[in-house]
Amino acid sequence: MRKAKMILDRDYLIADIDKRLYGNFIEHLGRAVYTGIYQPGHPTADSEGFRQDVIDLVRRLDVPVTRYPGGNFVSGYDWRDGIGPKDKRPKRLDLAWKTTEPNEVGIHEFAAWAKKANTEVMYAVNLGTGTPDDARQVVEYANHPKGTQLSDLRRKNGARDPLDIKLWCLGNEMDGPWQMGAKTAYEYGRIANEAAKLMKLVDPSIELVACGSSNSGMRTFGEWEYEVLTECYDNVDYISLHTYYGNRTNDTNDFLARTMDLDQFIKTVVALCDAVGGKKHAKKRIQLSFDEWNVWYHSNQRNEEIYKEQPWGTALELLEETYNFEDALLVGLMLITFLKNADRVRIACMAQLVNVIAPIMTNPNGGAWAQTIFYPLMQASKFGRGKSLQPIITCEKHDTKSFTDVPLVDAAAVLNDDGGLTIFAVNRSLDEAAELTLDLRSFGKLTLKEHQVLVHDDLKAVNTEKNPDNVVPKALKPEKGAVVLPKASWNVLRFEA
Repeated sequence: MRKAKMILDRDYLIADIDKRLYGNFIEHLGRAVYTGIYQPGHPTADSEGFRQDVIDLVRRLDVPVTRYPGGNFVSGYDWRDGIGPKDKRPKRLDLAWKTTEPNEVGIHEFAAWAKKANTEVMYAVNLGTGTPDDARQVVEYANHPKGTQLSDLRRKNGARDPLDIKLWCLGNEMDGPWQMGAKTAYEYGRIANEAAKLMKLVDPSIELVACGSSNSGMRTFGEWEYEVLTECYDNVDYISLHTYYGNRTNDTNDFLARTMDLDQFIKTVVALCDAVGGKKHAKKRIQLSFDEWNVWYHSNQRNEEIYKEQPWGTALELLEETYNFEDALLVGLMLITFLKNADRVRIACMAQLVNVIAPIMTNPNGGAWAQTIFYPLMQASKFGRGKSLQPIITCEKHDTKSFTDVPLVDAAAVLNDDGGLTIFAVNRSLDEAAELTLDLRSFGKLTLKEHQVLVHDDLKAVNTEKNPDNVVPKALKPEKGAVVLPKASWNVLRFEA
């Protein structure tokens, strides 16, 4: 059995955890909206067409914020297409995903769904084909109480009270050549700054997220963040990060080490933000919004086949990953990494929530079920509220094809609001359990109340509609003294005084 030791102290404080660290994302892409959250006529659909079986699962995840409506989709989207009587809304070609958008769901419907799902809206504006004035107008439509043409139009369309959307994205992945209206860093920084000024003139209470690089592999990564923030630092609050990981070579050891890259990505963007802040002699700090992250590689090749079979269709089965057990382990490791960087990563949105690279899947003619990656996210959201503590971990390390000195055990610790302590831990070893010795020197007498583990003999095991409980957390008997982390496992240790 491998050995590991963790020291925790109440004074080893990283930061108060922003609950939005456990956010998610719904884009008008594939079946995320249509036959995902919205399917009139489904046996579980309510009077507004929203699937209650999906809402029940979203509530289990306790999603504090949900990004909408995109994604690549937003760079060609006119928010006005999604308001007013549904039978008068236009159908449009969605050039981002080669589909036809019926616009049955827009800002009103999504705000109504969010209320039912106990989540807040994080709304993205179009800065691809759109303008700063378009961005200003949607803020006025959504948030101004009444007495103007746009706010009164919202009231006419059924929302007498403001939608009160507080968090806004200034476009999406604007450095990507695949993006409609892609821009250079200077072009984007200027338009983001002007949009931010107008939006905050309408509603000074909102927070704004500028687009960072689409991923850390972009040729302009680093230079993009620096130049964009040079232009818009004073008027934005966050910069975005996006990343996806996959196990294309079937090298699980290397796959489970990917969070070494994630941690370096975060620290590099923090350094860039602070460099611009220093140059500007700024008193405020730009924080990070990791508003797209997940495992994504299983489904990439299928898209082109679907486009040939159903050109310009609606609700196509795009990017529908079937997640396995090892994917859940990496998701757990990514959540641990966010918690260990909670002083700067204030928002994180798993991409996405339903059907499209998602923890929740639906059958249009059947039910909804949770994929393997659902469970680490659910447990982190449920038990990871409070203060993030800095763990001092001593354990064996190993090298993989891409990384050196990878810790056998990675973990994050949260001092919960109720005074309890939660530790999230992953044993990366594929061969042996790890005995974790805990030194909780400043906590007094604590009792291990619960040890939940996500573990499976088959790293490729999946959940399906017919077998939804194949990979689910199990309770282990709480132990006194050292805690045993099974090989290749995600663990949740909950202590109470």
